[in-house]
Amino acid sequence: MGRSPLEALADQLQGHPQRRLIERAVVSLLEMARSETQEDEWRLISGTLADLSEALEVFQPRRAARKITVFGSARTRPEDPCYELARQVAQQAVAAGFEVMTGAGGGVMEGANSGAGSAHSIGLNVDLPFEQHSNAFVKASEGGLVYFRYFFTRKLFFLRESDALVVMPGGFGTLDELFESLTLIQTGRTPPIPLVLLAPEGDDFWQAWRLNVHEELANRGLISPEDRDLVFEATHADDAVARICRFYRVFHSALLGDDRIELLLNAAVPRSLLPELSHRFADLLQEGSIQAGENVGENGLLYPCLKLRFDKRRVGRLYQFIDHLNGLELENCDALQHPADRCVQVGGAP
Repeated sequence: MGRSPLEALADQLQGHPQRRLIERAVVSLLEMARSETQEDEWRLISGTLADLSEALEVFQPRRAARKITVFGSARTRPEDPCYELARQVAQQAVAAGFEVMTGAGGGVMEGANSGAGSAHSIGLNVDLPFEQHSNAFVKASEGGLVYFRYFFTRKLFFLRESDALVVMPGGFGTLDELFESLTLIQTGRTPPIPLVLLAPEGDDFWQAWRLNVHEELANRGLISPEDRDLVFEATHADDAVARICRFYRVFHSALLGDDRIELLLNAAVPRSLLPELSHRFADLLQEGSIQAGENVGENGLLYPCLKLRFDKRRVGRLYQFIDHLNGLELENCDALQHPADRCVQVGGAP
């Protein structure tokens, strides 16, 4: 008798660095198989795994490059100023070293992919009851188009793979993506990334949104006042891209733990500044003080870092702290440029 697929898998996992996690996933599937016998449940499980597999295959060779996601309405016409602004912000994002992700459809998404060009575009489409056609620019992208069966897996990869978000005027879908992103950022479920609300000059779409939603929530005490700093507003493409680049001037990335965070940096902060930082941002700390150290990023490189046990209810305050770090005049500060490539060390990184 031939070997079973599980036996063959066991052989292939010999020496795999993530063998324990893989075995745990297989055990979870077997546990579900004991209790779930309906076809609908297994369609969901199978479809979810297929979404994950296909998306990981697309992103694996692009993992090193930083990416900006542009959200916006599929109904925006080419003559609308938002379409041209989407094209401009994507064009400038690519010039700054980013790749550009969209939902692959028309309107703002098409404008952004046209500005980025097929070589720098990634499209995350989704199956809908009415067909959403992928725009020509992501269709021509070499291996950069993914079709998701489910919105929830698509949202997962938007946030998982994005280093910045640009949200332009849109309807329910765009606002859903905005609130989903804000929820994951505010609750600390995703590392800090810049989120820019972009609309043409003279268009009060986001001013009205902030007044009617954001400010009202803060006034009622439903969000912290500093949560308003989780988003930036811009009316020009160069301002939007500049804000994103500034976010990564000193700050490189973050490693999240249950009750701590380590901010990996492109240049070391002198230890002499730590007492002042700990005092100035004492309300951010759950306990202790801000400590300096070093750690390895997800790219395997060693970076200087700041370690702190922070109050996860104060993520808006964490963004203020990152902004303060990015404004510091550090040694070799003139050499600090936006690290477009996640694997390139800049400034003071060892």
